[in-house]
Amino acid sequence: ADWARVTGIPLIWEPTVFPVNSVKAMRGAFVAIEQGVLVPYARAVFKRYWTELADISQVEELATIVDAVGLDRDDFFDRISSQPYKDKLKANTDELIERGGYGTPTLFLDGDDMYFGNDRIDLMCFRIR
Repeated sequence: ADWARVTGIPLIWEPTVFPVNSVKAMRGAFVAIEQGVLVPYARAVFKRYWTELADISQVEELATIVDAVGLDRDDFFDRISSQPYKDKLKANTDELIERGGYGTPTLFLDGDDMYFGNDRIDLMCFRIR
């Protein structure tokens, strides 16, 4: 609730679908990275789920996000259904677990200095200075 007030982003604590199967949305992040739209894509995914209470596991919901950020819908869904994108997500997840991470956001500085949670970003900035 505090972060919702700080950011001005409404947060609903009882999504209609919880936990949500976010695998397709997470694979879609790789497509968004490749197309240079990760930030708007990620913001749209989080807003649809946490503010608008949409079930982001559904293709129709992801399609609205894909359209909103300017990605090609057919290309997006072809990619996230393909084995290379499945493998990328599995590899990233396995790496995070291997490095001791357990959630999002988990950030690493200098390879092994782990920070978990957006409230730790200030600590990372302090460390960088």
